[in-house]
Amino acid sequence: MSIAPIDHRTKTYNLRHAYWMCRASELAYKDEATIEAQAESWGFDRVDHHHTSFTPPFPLQDTQAYSMASDHMIVLAFRGTEPVNIKDWLSDITTPPWPGPADKGFVHYGFGEALNSVFPQVKKALKASRTNGQTVWITGHSLGGALAMLAGARLHFEEPNLLADGIITFGQPRVCDRELATACDKAFVKRTHRFVNNNDIVPHLPPEPAYTHTQLLRYIDSAGRLRESMPLLGGLTDRAKGLTADVLAPGSDGLRDHFIFNYVDVMEKNATRS
Repeated sequence: MSIAPIDHRTKTYNLRHAYWMCRASELAYKDEATIEAQAESWGFDRVDHHHTSFTPPFPLQDTQAYSMASDHMIVLAFRGTEPVNIKDWLSDITTPPWPGPADKGFVHYGFGEALNSVFPQVKKALKASRTNGQTVWITGHSLGGALAMLAGARLHFEEPNLLADGIITFGQPRVCDRELATACDKAFVKRTHRFVNNNDIVPHLPPEPAYTHTQLLRYIDSAGRLRESMPLLGGLTDRAKGLTADVLAPGSDGLRDHFIFNYVDVMEKNATRS
């Protein structure tokens, strides 16, 4: 069973649309020409690229994103980074906080700095593209997921006060403190959807209690099936299954489950079942 093309008139979350957001997140890793060609094939007639390079010692290197627009939908997708790179950076508990959007709580310094470098471009592109009241969807994988969550918060709590129709992320690390997470949960009721593939290590970083997640976890179990909820004990048991699934490389599950192509694979399988 094939998955229907992306529905540009979608206004609320559904699993097939989440699959397409995963594909959009994967596309963020490609070069500009590939992004433009794929966006056109998906029915988007405008593409803007957003990128800023950093100089050392900034550890996350650069921020890259793109936005694609049609008459009914705009998608903003942030690129992630290599799993080992982000794991090393996020494991550093000495990372200082950065003031959250509209001074609501705090965010991880690296994420705040990375988004700040490209946010003016993002706002300008959204303003120019949103000429027909299009829905706005923000997505990303890994570091891109963190930036997607933070961009959605900034667009809502700061100018232009845009409430995105959905923020859908994959393998997203913890972004902010409890104060900002609570504010986001209140503002984005049923609009944030955070997918975690079994033992993916990145969503468990940076360490608690300084940083936390927003609600609406979508958990993909060790058998590749999407769970809308997972009890604590059941989740621990299922993660143990994943850790021992590869007898030749026990414990490698944490990074393997983080790769974007594995998210695309499991999302496709679940979307075809729906």
